[in-house]
Amino acid sequence: MITEIVNIAEKIETAFRTLKFGLIISIVVNIIIAVVLFKVTDIFIKKLKDHSQKSDSAMLSGHLIPILDKIIKFLILFFILASFLQSNGYSITSLIAGFGITGLAVGFAAQQTIADFFGTLAIIADKIYKLGDYVKIGDVEGTVEDINLLSTKIRTLDDFIVSIPNNNISATVITNISKANKRRINEVFGVTYDTSDEKLRQAIEIIKDVCSQDNRLHKNPVVVTETLSASSIDIRLYAYVKTSSFNELIQVRSDVILETVKRFRQEDINFAFPSQSVYIEKQ
Repeated sequence: MITEIVNIAEKIETAFRTLKFGLIISIVVNIIIAVVLFKVTDIFIKKLKDHSQKSDSAMLSGHLIPILDKIIKFLILFFILASFLQSNGYSITSLIAGFGITGLAVGFAAQQTIADFFGTLAIIADKIYKLGDYVKIGDVEGTVEDINLLSTKIRTLDDFIVSIPNNNISATVITNISKANKRRINEVFGVTYDTSDEKLRQAIEIIKDVCSQDNRLHKNPVVVTETLSASSIDIRLYAYVKTSSFNELIQVRSDVILETVKRFRQEDINFAFPSQSVYIEKQ
């Protein structure tokens, strides 16, 4: 009797060991397959990046390829896991059905996330901006520092990081300032009403001369006597800087203003300031 019990125990132990060993072997094999497929994916993604860079498709290289990389690796893990579970007696059909029911519940809670994902696809398809571009999205203006599946991060002029959901971006007016070939200077110089006709014409010629001597500006700026405002005769300057950089724009504008002020003072052309004249009627 004791011998039979011992034999049964040994058989059970042997079966358990065999099962455990087989399970470990199966896990190891699946891990090796996953690693190999991941390596193959990395090689494929690298070649795709190199090809996109040679074809000057920066948007593809910067955004679509990383997303494709994640999707392929997710599918690899999914199919390996499904194969492992199927080989160990689990019903994949039931599992997928369970995911479907769970997915409905999760879907209602993750509507914003899904909307942001499709917003990302819209941004990629539009190719409206890429990393490093200086953009204005709604009320936010700055340099694009990161674009992921859910949001775009922008570093503003105040050095803040602003994260904007991609779903909101896809429904917002986007201005890509980096794609501009030139930036406009739109400046008003107000001179006093007692400025003579000769000095007024001289003021216009001074502004034109200042612009023509600056190689950072395009030729043929527009300088006109625009209007008679409450306290001044306004001369407006329209000129274009040969840059898309905001920092360079404000530097050139500053230089033009400083040089114009210097030349006006040398010619005794006075700038106006807000003032009022009061007339007292004698009775």
